[in-house]
Amino acid sequence: MKNIYEIVDGRLVDSDSVIAPVIVYTMPDDEEKKQLFETLGHDMHDLESALDPDEVSRVEFGSDDTYIIWKRPNDVTFQQQLKFEVSSVGLFIQKDRLTVILGDFCPAFSGKEFQKIQSVNDLLMKFFLHTAHHFLDHLKVIKQQASEIQTKLNLSMENNYLIQTFVLSENLAYYLNAIEANAGVLSKLHGCALKLNFTPQELATLDDVLIENHQCERQTHLYSSMMSGLMDARGAIINNNMNVLLKNLTLINVVFLPLNLIAGIFGMSEYSMLTKNIPAWISYSGFFFGVILSGWLFWMLLVQINRPEAGVRAKKR
Repeated sequence: MKNIYEIVDGRLVDSDSVIAPVIVYTMPDDEEKKQLFETLGHDMHDLESALDPDEVSRVEFGSDDTYIIWKRPNDVTFQQQLKFEVSSVGLFIQKDRLTVILGDFCPAFSGKEFQKIQSVNDLLMKFFLHTAHHFLDHLKVIKQQASEIQTKLNLSMENNYLIQTFVLSENLAYYLNAIEANAGVLSKLHGCALKLNFTPQELATLDDVLIENHQCERQTHLYSSMMSGLMDARGAIINNNMNVLLKNLTLINVVFLPLNLIAGIFGMSEYSMLTKNIPAWISYSGFFFGVILSGWLFWMLLVQINRPEAGVRAKKR
């Protein structure tokens, strides 16, 4: 899909002009790729790189143009769980024209961040700033989801939530790689500001983008390190929850084993012979309450033995 824009009163508006300064191709088909090949003068490898989500961010300077591969986050998708992915964007700058090649959805250029645009370079800086803010918004969602998973994982005995943590950690690794690659692009653009004819205002915007991207990089690195460092601890929580469950089941079995033995012995004719002179409802009621009392005493004894304070006193002795 092809969209053409003009800069009018600091905003991008749709246009049909063949000399419009901004052209956006979203998921171009074969015909549009052929048109790009003819108008841009780049080979098909450069065009395909702009659509490859695994392509590394970079800047290449030509004789009369600049070619940028930029990484940006995709919209969050939900299938079985939230999915965070990154994609590549191809940016071709030719004098006063910017050609954008997207392999995914087209950002809303009418948003708040795309206001007061004065030139193509100004639009480029605002697009970079929009990407940094988009990354930060996704990091907030990842942090919130990690907190929810942690709350559920504290009571879990399955690996489902642990697997979700692994997926979030992997997504953060991809995000960190993309943000660091974008930082290299911004640094190179800053060093070649004169060559790209950046005005002082555009250069100031580039400095803002560098700061935002650096903060985003630090935050992503922090989240990634914390999530990776706590992975073993979260696995230990699941193991501990399972151990507590097995311990409780073992206590129940220990309580009922002697009761089963008593019920097995006195459930035969010996108990009837011993209580033949006592009415059956009295003898068997007494037997029933006696078993309950014995079970309760066994339980209290086991609980007392397994109390931490009891273990501490035993060590002191």
